[in-house]
Amino acid sequence: MIIVPLGVASATPTATRHLSSVALWREGDIHLFDCGENAQMRMLQAGLKRSKIENIFISHFDVDHYSGLIGLISTLQLQRRENDLTIVGPEGIKEFVEWNVKFSKLELSYNINYVEVAEDIESERVVDADEYYVEARPLNHTKFCMGFRFQEKDKPGKVDADKAEKLGITKDEQYKTLKAGDDVELEDGTVIKSYEIVGHPRPGDSFAYITDTKYCPNSVKLAMNTNILYHEATFSENLADKAGETGHSTSADAARVANEAQTKLLVISHFSARYTNPFILLREAREKFFPAWLATELRPIFTNPSQEKGIVQQKVYIKEIDDKKSSGSGGKSSRGSSDRSKKNFRKRKSSSGRSRSSSDRGSSNRRSRSDQGRKRRDSSSRDYSDRRDKRDQNDNNEGTSRPPKHITPRTPFDDFDRF
Repeated sequence: MIIVPLGVASATPTATRHLSSVALWREGDIHLFDCGENAQMRMLQAGLKRSKIENIFISHFDVDHYSGLIGLISTLQLQRRENDLTIVGPEGIKEFVEWNVKFSKLELSYNINYVEVAEDIESERVVDADEYYVEARPLNHTKFCMGFRFQEKDKPGKVDADKAEKLGITKDEQYKTLKAGDDVELEDGTVIKSYEIVGHPRPGDSFAYITDTKYCPNSVKLAMNTNILYHEATFSENLADKAGETGHSTSADAARVANEAQTKLLVISHFSARYTNPFILLREAREKFFPAWLATELRPIFTNPSQEKGIVQQKVYIKEIDDKKSSGSGGKSSRGSSDRSKKNFRKRKSSSGRSRSSSDRGSSNRRSRSDQGRKRRDSSSRDYSDRRDKRDQNDNNEGTSRPPKHITPRTPFDDFDRF
């Protein structure tokens, strides 16, 4: 599984953060947890195909968690999607989607299967596929909100091919039967037990998505022994009172859930706009649980890096903004500094000049220095005029090779390769 944060903001987007959405890639399919505004654009930038979406899970009806849903449904129609789409959400999600589809006069080319979850549930398996299932539990927010656990079912153990061959297993059908846990009878009547050939089942990977909640036992149950716990951390510990009033978690609450659930990795997200430096929240989380990471938009998180690296690659170039090196003029300052770094060194003296008198050498040195000074002034003026001409050409889009400006600004704290 590969987890790709698409939006890590809470309530309102900022210049560097988008509204809540997380994509889970597994075996070529994509499962979307919440669908905030601009989620489909972030999928494009992350290198994820929208046509591969199998399920969309809406945690609750705060607008920042579902405001991009109708736009995504419309895009899938324009792409002439044919496969069914499953949308999981609280009761009312079907009415909301169908009203918007009817109002927009969309004629969908695909079917939408709705799974509406009642508020009084304790736990519900909202999706049950052959190789995985998704469990939902209510959380503790100001309105009904669900957390989700994506769990791969146990995988069959590995087959001991050498032992199987010695016992007379030669056909592919026999291997499949043994791997499925059934015994095989050979032509001579010998019965080969599955446990003699196949090893112990391997547990599947798991992912928990917990957002917009105060600490509650259901958070721990959903996150129990998961590979990745994706937990909201809207506020720092000094705003714990505000977190309780608004039904959100602090970074310490997220670390508490991770400790009690014994998860392998904690990833915090859903940051309040007041935190321009989310590493403050990360530091508080790491004081109580490790390893803990910050969710960085478009930065993939792998459950098995040795096999999954390179599968999902972002389509946009992420550029860091360094206030110490950049000025208001942007690229102009960097070009000026590169020109200044090219120094004009004086040529080495010729050997014939050593026999001259000291007075001759002094006068000649003074003349050479004055000549060189004039040359440097002339060359610098020419360089300045050349740079000015190039800037004018770039402004007019004539003969420029400069790459376009980057759409998404980044701060020095968003270190894309920090892990």
